[in-house]
Amino acid sequence: MAARKGRSRTCETGEPMEAETCDPGTEGPSQVYLPGRGPPLSEGEELVMDEEAYVLYHRAQTGAPCLSFDIVRDHLGDNRTELPLSLYLCAGTQAESAQSNRLMMLRMHNLHGTRPSPSEGSDDDEEDEDEEDEEEQKPQLELAMVPHYGGINRVRVSWLGEEPVAGVWSEKGQVEVFALRRLLQVVDDPQALAIFLRDEQARIKPIFSFAGHMGEGFALDWSPRVPGRLLTGDCQKNVHLWTPTEGGSWNVDQRPFVGHTRSVEDLQWSPTEDTVFASCSADASIRIWDIRAAPGKACMLTTATAHDGDVNVISWSRREPFLLSGGDDGALKVWDLRQFKSGSPVATFKQHMAPVTSVEWHPQDSGVFAASGADNQITQWDLAVERDPESGETETDPGLAALPQQLLFVHKVRLT
Repeated sequence: MAARKGRSRTCETGEPMEAETCDPGTEGPSQVYLPGRGPPLSEGEELVMDEEAYVLYHRAQTGAPCLSFDIVRDHLGDNRTELPLSLYLCAGTQAESAQSNRLMMLRMHNLHGTRPSPSEGSDDDEEDEDEEDEEEQKPQLELAMVPHYGGINRVRVSWLGEEPVAGVWSEKGQVEVFALRRLLQVVDDPQALAIFLRDEQARIKPIFSFAGHMGEGFALDWSPRVPGRLLTGDCQKNVHLWTPTEGGSWNVDQRPFVGHTRSVEDLQWSPTEDTVFASCSADASIRIWDIRAAPGKACMLTTATAHDGDVNVISWSRREPFLLSGGDDGALKVWDLRQFKSGSPVATFKQHMAPVTSVEWHPQDSGVFAASGADNQITQWDLAVERDPESGETETDPGLAALPQQLLFVHKVRLT
């Protein structure tokens, strides 16, 4: 959440900004701030983060910007909520020079929840205890890096049995597979990490590389049902199928799947069928494919105008026959695959004011998803939510009436 200070406004949909100071003489009551919908900030108004909107909120920097990251599945359990939390991330940089890029493994741990504001009547002893607790609750970050020539467009992580691997799309037109076991080991052991950074990191190379796309791309997805099966799509409209072979290698079919007329932006395997996948493209279409057919005849279903412009990202629900898409038009659309032939989504949401750049269904809750956009917003949605007409919320705050009922939360990032 955030407040506008000066003529103070609060963003009830969650706007994390750094707390700012202002002339206390100009402060007034908090008002709702609606990103992209309300009036712009006036002179003397500033946004302030309301930490009470967050169970947990931490920030970290990686030096060079990262266009893509993926959560590395660990053995600490699913759907865990007990604090402090730990997680592993694999990310790739987009540095200014090709030689400066890195594939990174991050271990973030000791992640405690947001702290309540101290009460006005707290004494010195309580403040000392709070300082001690704050020291113990500092978040920790371990980072292992591998040199990578060229910016990394996308990273996707999978497990081949007990072996973690990362598929990496390079701006240099290659798709590479890196083994991650050693990186995961060293971020858990400070001594091993020091040795790795000193003696080993420069020697890490991909275990497999494919340069047959003849150009760069962004689309990449590992099959959740067939270990090692991979799809990669490029800016030349082609999609290639990778089949794992014995000895830790892959056979990449040189015959591309044919159907899209412009860049393939994203790919998603079906979570329930071994041979079915979805694709989206800058040609505005979404297509459903079956790899049992020849590549030139494998497209089974098409929605030719899924968005008004490029379709950037898709996510296939693990729980329901739903496909989620986001496009350059800023729209989020939910497609029921049982009705895909109709060409009409079952739901359309418009909150983002710029292209949608990422979408993801909740792994356990079938109706919940998140999205991010080039407007620096991250939004969370719940299809099951409906506004209670008798609650009087929209009368108390008319601005809420402009928001989609299913919008749960907005996290807006201010770039500096």
